[in-house]
Amino acid sequence: MRPEERRAPEGFGGRIAEFVSDSEPWWPDRTRARDGAPNVIVMLVDDLGFSDLGPFGSEIPTPHVDRLARDGWTFTNYRTAPMCSPARAALMTGLNPHRAGFGFVAHTDPGYPGYTCELPEDAPTLAESLRAGGYATFMVGKWHLTLESRLHDAADRSSWPLQRGFDRYFGSMDGFTSLHHPHRLVRDNSVVDRPEVPDGYFLTDELIDESLTMIDELRVNDARKPFFLYVAHTSVHGPIQAKAVDIERHRGRYEDGWNTLREARFARQLELGVIPEGATLPEPSLADAEAIPEWSTLSADDRELFARHMEVYAAAVDEVDQSLGRLTAHLEQLGELDNTIIVLASDNGGTAEGGPSGTRSYFAQFGVNAELPEGWIRDVPRDPAEIGGPRLFSQYPTGWARVSNTPFRSFKSSTYEGGVHAPLVISWPAAPERTRGLRDQFVFVSDLAPTILDLTGVPPLAERHGRPAQEPDGRSVRTVLDDPAAPGRASQYFECVGRRALVDGAWKALSPVPPAREEGAAGGRWELYHLETDPTETRDLAAEQPERVAELAERWRDEAWRNAVLPLDDDGSLHRTRPDSEAALAEPVTLVPFRPPLERFRSAQLTVLKSFRVEIDVELGASAAGVLIAHGDQGGGYLVALDGGRTRLAYNAYGDMHRAVGSALGPGPHELILRVDELDGLRWRLRLEVDGVVDAEIDAVPMLMGMAPFTGISAGYDFGGPVDWELHERHRSYRFSGGAIERICIVPGARSQHDRTVLRRIGVAVAELAD
Repeated sequence: MRPEERRAPEGFGGRIAEFVSDSEPWWPDRTRARDGAPNVIVMLVDDLGFSDLGPFGSEIPTPHVDRLARDGWTFTNYRTAPMCSPARAALMTGLNPHRAGFGFVAHTDPGYPGYTCELPEDAPTLAESLRAGGYATFMVGKWHLTLESRLHDAADRSSWPLQRGFDRYFGSMDGFTSLHHPHRLVRDNSVVDRPEVPDGYFLTDELIDESLTMIDELRVNDARKPFFLYVAHTSVHGPIQAKAVDIERHRGRYEDGWNTLREARFARQLELGVIPEGATLPEPSLADAEAIPEWSTLSADDRELFARHMEVYAAAVDEVDQSLGRLTAHLEQLGELDNTIIVLASDNGGTAEGGPSGTRSYFAQFGVNAELPEGWIRDVPRDPAEIGGPRLFSQYPTGWARVSNTPFRSFKSSTYEGGVHAPLVISWPAAPERTRGLRDQFVFVSDLAPTILDLTGVPPLAERHGRPAQEPDGRSVRTVLDDPAAPGRASQYFECVGRRALVDGAWKALSPVPPAREEGAAGGRWELYHLETDPTETRDLAAEQPERVAELAERWRDEAWRNAVLPLDDDGSLHRTRPDSEAALAEPVTLVPFRPPLERFRSAQLTVLKSFRVEIDVELGASAAGVLIAHGDQGGGYLVALDGGRTRLAYNAYGDMHRAVGSALGPGPHELILRVDELDGLRWRLRLEVDGVVDAEIDAVPMLMGMAPFTGISAGYDFGGPVDWELHERHRSYRFSGGAIERICIVPGARSQHDRTVLRRIGVAVAELAD
């Protein structure tokens, strides 16, 4: 093999390497997909650390991943974006994350090209190219490539999966959801209307059920057409949940603690050859010791609690492996496994969102855009036996996240290797056995789409909607599959909330904090590591080689300009800015009873960080009972119901239940008003008035904010994960009956002084110019 390096064109993400083969490749040359083209499955796992799978040193049994690795290639030097949406955008388009519009997760649009959180109109997706090349295209699971304000039922769907190349879709459009009680599922372009979730339901299982159905229905109608299946697991993103039977298999596995487990994984990694000889585990001062208590100093109760968190995490990884096994077994039964390319990867490194002690109340700290008052409870005490089940929204402690990222430093959203160095396995059993094995070449997430297109013989679309397609940043690594000595990627920039890095050959320059505004994009404090001899970033050489640091920092700035990375979020304000078009989502809403819940983000605009009221007009019969309105789930929410003839007000404060029972209501018309008023210290007071008189009250409870309530507002029943588990055990969703709900209107009040969101006119000038 001979590498030929060339300078990337203007606007292109850095230097690249093209590879020219001196011999005939083993892969077929095709001009049409139906000429024996392989099926393609991409399985992406959310927040999975580098060491969490068997081929990368894990103690968690993953026999199906192990088989995948034996039948293919295990990449030990694969890197991805530090966050999930940017990685998914790069995977789908072959562009660098910011050029794909995703410098951040799909929640904000501050008005800059690299942060639109929408895929560019002139960037064909992998699915669009494969469909044009003759493939059936299917997706299940987490999309997270549509701005959250465009997820509601009246939204522009141009960025939804079907409009971006998929024939069929089933899953959660949002960044995560409960696996036991999904807050919202979408089939194709419509919300799934499913008032009751059956006992024993688990989302990971349904995603694979749907995958097998899509494949089978294709084969019934066309025995030869190849398919592309994108399985985007919600696991193992928080809240971390698993089935009880799977949790039980891992009971007792983690009693020795995170330090012992990390060292054991590291030893296995050296034995497997997935990290180079001479690599060392970072010392505590470099390995986030300030956020991780020493296991030996913990109380017996804390050790039991923390071990329980990891048992659930291991079960969730186990379930991902089982899902792969179900898919491969079905393909084997169909006689199609040998000619199926399977790509398994993580979207970023393991996450430290659970904090030093983990949490059983994920939403008490996740996504909060306000300074929390002193005494705020981040982990509402609850029975550890419930961790992983439907009643808890939990996340494992930082110590286990460090284990997940063994042997690297730091976590998701960091530009240290712990944030970006992830597992990647590619399998194609039809490939010659001589080509299989470990690959240590540098591969980036934007290389995956070009590689898949290259292997299938499908050309990327040259245009989309009449516009010339952008030149991809990624390049096929097909030659790396064929030749373990072939060179990989030469360089790549990284950025996440102002944290910066550039890998250039064996060198990596890294800045763990944003620069001050006056220092410029290349300014601030930089570190320097020689990854060839120090892959775990333990020896900062910046002081010894200031010239190299300056050169790489300038290179990073050049890449930032080429890739729409700027402006940096240097003061935390960038992602508090949102388009003023979202203001309309906070106008009063009149709900229709018994319909699918109002979408999560749409619902949140009515209640989060503000006072509000709910106006309910009912006509009651003698036996009237049931839920009138419910907003949220076991992670936090509120509910008004008639139960036993009396009004019932329930408030779930991230797992801490508050209830108030009011008076009996006789037959006839009644007006109920729930007033939710802000108090000092980010607290609410709830008062339920009946016919003008206060009937029930809950005083001074923590506000629900950030991404809570997570399940949207349902009228006439309590959808999905219940707000009040006691009521759910007795009545399930408790559909209102014995009367009529005449009207339910939610009226938002003034925004809290703690709401730091800034609404600005975004996109107007561009639209006017286009006209």
